[in-house]
This record gives sequence, structure tokens and C-alpha cells, in this order.
Amino acid sequence: MSNHDGPRIELSLEPVQAPASTWTADPELRRKLGRRAQLLAGASVTYNVIEAVVAITAGLVAGSVALVGFGLDSVVEVSSGLIILWQFRHRMPETREKQALRLLAFSFFGLAAYVGFESVRTLITGADPEPSPVGIGLAIASLVVMPFLSWAQRRTGKALGSNAVVADSTQTLLCTYLSAVLLIGLVLNATLGWGWADPIAGLVIAGVAVREGLEAWRGEGCCAPIAGGTSSCGCSGGTCTDGCCD
Repeated sequence: MSNHDGPRIELSLEPVQAPASTWTADPELRRKLGRRAQLLAGASVTYNVIEAVVAITAGLVAGSVALVGFGLDSVVEVSSGLIILWQFRHRMPETREKQALRLLAFSFFGLAAYVGFESVRTLITGADPEPSPVGIGLAIASLVVMPFLSWAQRRTGKALGSNAVVADSTQTLLCTYLSAVLLIGLVLNATLGWGWADPIAGLVIAGVAVREGLEAWRGEGCCAPIAGGTSSCGCSGGTCTDGCCD
């Protein structure tokens, strides 16, 4: 009897490669992801409405331009979430991708314009706000909540191949950065009297917002597989090669 009878096991010496990043093409899974995108947008809208009311009220009480600006940024976040809800209320949300991106771009530009203007005005006037424990607490809360929300939005957007949802996640991430800027500014002002720290950092945030707005306007950053243009943006057969799904 041969010693080689039975199933043969062959070992390959070729390197094992991870599967390519893909967007989801399955219709049922895309519907579930669409519902998830709506839930995340709804959560973002709810949180930011509360954040806007608290920040603007506390800012007016303390005379803090940064806090008022942070509250108005939350209003922009609300508009961003409402745009995503509007897009995914449609039976084929991919058909609203371009319009949603343009609206999101305008929200980025609006945020950049306001934060930039208020930062310059604060630097020129040299206004020093009163210490605001409420503002500090709000900034800390946003630093805890927003990164997780942004991560979930971005993951969902990449799975859908949706520029709009990914842009919304970037908007949320910018809110996280702005929360850090606000916290640093309020703490430095309260402890060291450095009122200029906040507007300087605000100008950096404004610059980032302009860049993200331009990318959203041009539709860069992630391909939309069903809305068309999949070959030109790096998607074909469910495979994304433009780095969106990495």
C-alpha cells in the first residue's frame, strides 16, 4: 500500500494577501446601511441641537465669542445631519449624492467663514471672555461623544461608497477639533489669561474647513458606486482603489 494514499495537503509559499477593501454592492445590506446612516444623522442632529442651545446661552452669559461660535458650528452640524436625512429619505439615495455634496460643501464654507471672521475680530479687539465652567464641561463632553460618532459615520459612508456620508463624518470630526480648540482656549483664558490662543487655533480650523468644503464640492474622497462614475473614481466590481475604503 502506498504511503501517499489519502487527501494531499499542498502548502503554498506565496505571501498571504488581505482582501481588497470594498464598498457594499448587496442591495439588502445597502438598505440596512442607509438606515444606519439615517440613525447616525438623527443622533447627530439631536446632540447638536442641545449643544447649540447650551453653547450659545453660556457664551452670551460669559461674553465668549468662542463659545457662541462653537454653538453656531453646532447649527451647521445640524444642517449637515438634515442633509443626510434628506438624501436617504429618497428611494434611491445615490441619485441625490451630488446635491447632498454641494449642500455639505456650502455648510463647510459657512463654518469656515464664521469661525475665520470671529477669530480675526477677536484678535483685533483683544476681547477676553469670562471663565465659563459650563463651556469647559460642554467641550469635554463633545470630545468624548464626537469621535465615536464620526468613526461610525465614516465607516458607514465608506461601506456605502457615499461621498456625502463621509463628508458628514468629516464635519463631525471638525467639530471634535473645534471642541479641543474651545477647551484649550477656555482653560488658557481662565488660568493664564491667554485670550489670543483660541482665535489662532480657530483660524487653523477655518482653513481645514475650506479644504474639506472644496473636496466635497468636487466630490473627492470616496466613490459612489451606483450614482455613476465608478470607473473614473476608482471603483469597479465592488472594489475601491481610490483609498476611500481603506
